Amino acid sequence: MPQPRRVILLGSTGSIGESTIEVVRHLQGLDGPDFSLVGLATGSRIARLLAQADEFDVHDLAVADPEVDRGEAGARTLRVGPDAARELVESIAQPGDLVIAAVVGSAGIDAVLAAIDAGCDVALANKETLVAAGSIVMPRVAAMGVKLLPVDSEHSAIFQCLHGEAHPSEIRRLVITASGGPFRGMEPEKVAAATPAEALAHPTWSMGPKITIDSASMMNKALEVIEAHWLFDLPAEKIDVIVHPQSIVHSFVEYMDGSVLAQLGPPDMKTPIQCAMTWPERVEGCSARVDWLAMSSLVFEQLDHVAFPAVQLALKVIRRGGNAGAVFNAANEVAVEAFLAERIRFGQIVELVSHALDSIPPAEVNSLEEIMAADQAARAFVRDVISSQEACMTASSHDSSERS
Repeated sequence: MPQPRRVILLGSTGSIGESTIEVVRHLQGLDGPDFSLVGLATGSRIARLLAQADEFDVHDLAVADPEVDRGEAGARTLRVGPDAARELVESIAQPGDLVIAAVVGSAGIDAVLAAIDAGCDVALANKETLVAAGSIVMPRVAAMGVKLLPVDSEHSAIFQCLHGEAHPSEIRRLVITASGGPFRGMEPEKVAAATPAEALAHPTWSMGPKITIDSASMMNKALEVIEAHWLFDLPAEKIDVIVHPQSIVHSFVEYMDGSVLAQLGPPDMKTPIQCAMTWPERVEGCSARVDWLAMSSLVFEQLDHVAFPAVQLALKVIRRGGNAGAVFNAANEVAVEAFLAERIRFGQIVELVSHALDSIPPAEVNSLEEIMAADQAARAFVRDVISSQEACMTASSHDSSERS
């Protein structure tokens, strides 16, 4: 009887991580491909991490929060600090393991590279890894002969339509679908003035706060466009976005002969997660099925690039190359954090990212160190701009008070 495939789950307590736990639980109950969790990593939710470790008898853990007490893990091995996920992978990964990368943001890049170097296949839910570091990740994937399997529902859809491979010359374009988020059809001025509570009220998907804000601003589609460029080796001109509010068609591929292949399914991340884990096999899934009789229509709309300029900015990033992806991603992470803290307006998120791209000199990147240098430069730039704006507002308020 074949041994269960070893799985290391990075970001196990986030929304993708929890869905992955459900998929593993489901697959372990089937008479088919089996999977064994051997490593878990989280940002700070130690109590939930330990509960997962208890359920699946996992002894190797990692927490990014440096304040976590190692003693909480008991007899388990617990790595703590910002490098904990990478250290976990380097310590326990074996060739042929599957590393599921669901850490949010650029924090997951070094762990993904460590997994590739260890000869592991990677199921990638962290789009920022390719946005910031695609120029070093993809060559390393090729050199090591490992699989990079997309978990994002849109990229999983394209991957399935391509059946894992297709020559770029055969493809007229990839079309990534977007739900439209909470501000679909809203006037640009109202979108720009949206509050955090409004931006977090996504009509279709249940996600963490950062990803939900990215969805509201369409920055998630911008990130997905850049990720698709790296995953499928296509230029900006062959990647498009269309609004599809039902989130049933996850993306489609238009071929040069006029044929179009689409992947459909309910808006449930468990399906693309299971697809990545079991590929190329398909087994009984744990998601709901599409109810064709209850579905009266499928709606597709042009994206409003005035209200949502992020996608056009992403195409600029692809064309520029070099450090642009790292700058784009890092600037967005800082801007989203500031918006959630109510330090900037919603409309300023993309404005700040664009300002960072225009202000930080373009440069080639050939190493993780160079990528992280661009990342840190972008973060510092955006923080300085926000602080300067706040200082000006405080001074203006003070002057007004004195005049009154």
